[in-house]
Amino acid sequence: MTDDDLDDTFSGSPLRRRAPKLRFPAHEQSARDSYQLVHDELLLDGVARMNLATFCTTWAEPEVHALMAESIDKNIVDKDEYPQTAELESRCVHMLADLFHAPNAATTRGTSTTGSSEAAMLAGLAAKWRWKAKRQAAGHTEPAVPNLVSGPVQVCWEKFARYFDVELRQAPMGPGYTLTPEQVLERIDENTIGVVVTLGQTFTGLFEDVQAISDALDDLEARTGQSVDIHVDAASGGFVAPFCAPDVVWDFRLPRVKSINASGHKTGLAPIGVGWVIWREETDLPDELVFDVNYLGGSMPTFGLNFSRPGGQVIASYYNFVRLGREGFTKVQSATYAVAAHIAQEIASLGHFEVLHDGSAEKGIPAVTWTMPGDHPFTLFDLAEELRTRGWLVPAYTLPPDQQEVTVQRIVVRHGVSLDLADLVLADLRQALAKLDDRPPSRSLTPAEGSTFDHTATARVAIAHLGS
Repeated sequence: MTDDDLDDTFSGSPLRRRAPKLRFPAHEQSARDSYQLVHDELLLDGVARMNLATFCTTWAEPEVHALMAESIDKNIVDKDEYPQTAELESRCVHMLADLFHAPNAATTRGTSTTGSSEAAMLAGLAAKWRWKAKRQAAGHTEPAVPNLVSGPVQVCWEKFARYFDVELRQAPMGPGYTLTPEQVLERIDENTIGVVVTLGQTFTGLFEDVQAISDALDDLEARTGQSVDIHVDAASGGFVAPFCAPDVVWDFRLPRVKSINASGHKTGLAPIGVGWVIWREETDLPDELVFDVNYLGGSMPTFGLNFSRPGGQVIASYYNFVRLGREGFTKVQSATYAVAAHIAQEIASLGHFEVLHDGSAEKGIPAVTWTMPGDHPFTLFDLAEELRTRGWLVPAYTLPPDQQEVTVQRIVVRHGVSLDLADLVLADLRQALAKLDDRPPSRSLTPAEGSTFDHTATARVAIAHLGS
C-alpha cells in the first residue's frame, strides 16, 4: 500500500492540482481521485428534476437504471452479436405501429434512432426519395428543388432542409399559434415532398390539427389530382395522445400520414438517447435508403444517420412498454395532465398572466404556457431569472414570426413532476412575483439578455436543450 492510498481524498496530490482543461494530461491518477474530480465539477450543473424547460426524461425506475448498466456494452447496430437486443428493437417498432394504427403493424418498417431529430430526418429523406420516384415515373428529367411545408417547427427540420437540399416553406405563426390548412395550401406546388404537422409544438405545447390538414389535402387531390403526403412530428405528443386523447385523429388512421416520429426519451419515458420513426406501410420507406452490411459478423440491413449506437435506451423502452402497457401509460400520462391542469389554474389565478395552453389532453401535451399582457415594471425574463435563484428552470422566450412580439413562459410537466413538486415551484413563483412587484429590477431584461436560449428571427427555442 502506497502513501497515496492512505491519503485523504482532498489532501492527496492529485486533487491539490487543477483539473486538466486545455492540454491532454501527461500522467495517470487513481480512479477514486478522477471520479471525485469529475463528480465535483458536475455539482455546477442544475438539478435535472427542477428543469421544467426540458421535455426529456429526468426520472426512471431503479429497474431502468439496472438495465442501462447491464447494457452499457451493447452496440445496437451489431445485430449478429446482440440478436436479442435487435429483437427487442423490432418488437418496439411493431408495438408502436400498432399504437399508431398502422394498417398492418406486423409488417411495416421502422427503426430506433438516437433521438426524434434523427427520426425526423430519416422520414424527410424517405419523403424526398418518394418524390424523386414520382418524378421519374412521370418522365421529368429537368432539375428541380424539392420543398417541404411546415408551420413553426423544431430546429431539426431546418437542419434537414439545409443538409439535404430541400426548401423549407415554413408558415409564420398566426393568432391561433398553430399551422392551418389555408397556410399549407398556399405553399404547395408540384415539388412539395410533404407537409410536416406537429403533434405537440415546441413553442406552445399545442397540437396542430392533422385531420383538418389531411382533409384539405384530400380536397386538393380531388380538385387537381396532386397527392401530398403528411409526416407527423409527434416527438412530444406521440406517447400521450394515444392514451389520453384517443379521439384525436392524427396518426395512420389518416391514409395520407405516411410516417411518424416519436421521442422515446420524452413522453416515451426512456433515458435520453432514443427516438423512433415508423412508416405506414413497407413501401413508404424506399429500399434505396436501406443498406446491407456484412462486416459485423453477418449480413444485415441498416438505415439511419448514425451507425454504432448504444442499445440500453431501446432495451429500457421495451421494458417500459412491457412494464406499463396501455393501462400503465394511461395512468402515468393522466397524472401529468392532472398536474398541468393544477398549474394552469394556479397561474391563471395570480392575475398577472394569460394562459395560452392549459395542458388539456385534447389541445396538446402536458405543459402550461402563458403570457404577461399589459404594462409591468418587469418582464417574464426577469421572472425566469428570479426562479433560477431557487434552482428552477422555467424558460421565457419569444415566439416565432409573425408572433415574435409575444413573450411566453412555459412549464413542461413530465413523468416525475408531482403535485407536491408543482406546489413548490408555484410557491417560489408567487414569492418571485411579490419581490418583483415590490422591488422591480432597475432595468428589465430583454429577450437577448434574459435567457440562455437563442432569440434570433426564427426564435429557435431551446434548440439543443428541448429538442431531440
